[in-house]
Amino acid sequence: MIAEAQRAVLLAASRNDRLRGLVERAPVTRDLVHRFVAGTGDDEALTATADLRGQGLLVTLDRLGEDVRDEADAARTRDAYVGLLGRLSALGLSDDGDVEVSVKLSALGQALGSGGEQVALENARTICEAAALAGTTVTLDMEDHSTVDSTLRVLERLREEWPWVGAVLQAQLRRTEADCRDLAGTGSRVRLCKGAYAPPDAVAFPDPHGTDRSYVRCAKVLLAGDGYPMLATHDPVLLDIAEAVALDVGRADDAWEVQMLLGVRAQEQARLAGLGRRVRTYVPYGDDWYAYLVRRLAERPANLALLLRSLTTTR
Repeated sequence: MIAEAQRAVLLAASRNDRLRGLVERAPVTRDLVHRFVAGTGDDEALTATADLRGQGLLVTLDRLGEDVRDEADAARTRDAYVGLLGRLSALGLSDDGDVEVSVKLSALGQALGSGGEQVALENARTICEAAALAGTTVTLDMEDHSTVDSTLRVLERLREEWPWVGAVLQAQLRRTEADCRDLAGTGSRVRLCKGAYAPPDAVAFPDPHGTDRSYVRCAKVLLAGDGYPMLATHDPVLLDIAEAVALDVGRADDAWEVQMLLGVRAQEQARLAGLGRRVRTYVPYGDDWYAYLVRRLAERPANLALLLRSLTTTR
């Protein structure tokens, strides 16, 4: 109960501009940010990517920036992804989808009034075209529960031309098992995560155990289906269950993957890759790191002490 209360406070903090200013000025925050975020620009992101590929890890890159205020902001995000994909291709990093990109539709204009969904769709199309030229894929990140239907509509439209566009589903939502069944078809790529937002109990499981049980049910659906499951979790118990299920249903090691965040269980990521498992590291970068960082703290409230220490040393 205490952990859940801390999580709620942290998620509220992710939307607090005044607290953001304090955190950004705190000297200790820099170390915490560098653990979870590759840097602010493409050069730093590409350096981190090359390092991870050298360890045998796959990568998905997320350019942080959710607070899009107008279509010009959304276009800048779109163009930044296109430029990044071009550089990945030139460096030979994107071949065969070894390095792909993750995209939040909110950063492409999804929330810009009644026409926002169409704006996001058109911007996402441009990114998918660039990804296809680079020989890689795109995964649409899932955000707040209120955006699920819109995101899945955009996904459906994009898959008409690029069936490899990936979806993200959150096990904490009650609807997700049904969504997994709908998206477990041939060629479908689905990342299953627990969820880093705070939806109401009416649409989500109110306790971590309920989310864990949902995660197992959803993983079983995806692993038994005809698509390509991407199981995003750092929980060793859930990973062991996934391994057992994959073995039971006869899924080959190269027919699914594990995904983990940059800065979390790095040694385990390298160990699994060394065993021949497909492991992909989620690498965020960009100036707009604050909301992302606080959601990571909310997932693991024990890290709250690091944030509090950084605030107490602010000058």
